[in-house]
Amino acid sequence: MRDMLEQKNHRSKYRLPRQSLPEALSESLRERILSGEFKEGDPLIQEAIAAEYECSRMPVREAFRQLEAAGLIVSRIHKGSIVSALPSEQIGELFELRAMLECDILSRSLDHLSDEDLVHSEQILKHLEEAYHNRDIARVGALNWEFHRSLYLPATRVQTLAILQGINVHIDRYIRIQLLLTSGFEEAEREHRKILSMCKKRDPEVVEFMRGHIIRAGHDLLEALTKRRVSDTSAA
Repeated sequence: MRDMLEQKNHRSKYRLPRQSLPEALSESLRERILSGEFKEGDPLIQEAIAAEYECSRMPVREAFRQLEAAGLIVSRIHKGSIVSALPSEQIGELFELRAMLECDILSRSLDHLSDEDLVHSEQILKHLEEAYHNRDIARVGALNWEFHRSLYLPATRVQTLAILQGINVHIDRYIRIQLLLTSGFEEAEREHRKILSMCKKRDPEVVEFMRGHIIRAGHDLLEALTKRRVSDTSAA
């Protein structure tokens, strides 16, 4: 009897809690959108998603609400939900916001970065470089943000970090597209190494280098995205 109870408790430890199902669904669908499996304008049908995940429509509806709040899908009356598409000018605006906010928070953080902080940043960067080399696009997005974030944490600007994380969610899928279309892995790796090296020296010029890093990435992305959208339109 005791063995049976222990076995039951062991199994329940790994059982997905009911209240976490919408979050698990949201995360799975988010990754499928970011990876490009679901493309801009693709419909997301609740019944089909529920059948695919073998669950009821209720957690799917909640997952859709979370994805809409993150800006990844939009719901339209009588048309259901579709994967959102950001106009090019809005993507450009997000990169301009990134440059403005990240340069400000980096300037505030630079004098407070400890050697331990920089060791942690370098560890993240090594994982990011590994993802670059393996062309592991799913890990690149998360690790890219973690590397940048690690350099900003000593500034203790909680609200700025929250805003930047929200921006990162919006542009993550487009950064993945850019890397795949432009093979920009080597340049990104080189620039991140330069940023870390300058931070280790507490070089104030790193702020302007960061600005250029972000603006160049935005420019390359918009160029690649424009070509892809034209190609997709022609194919249709």
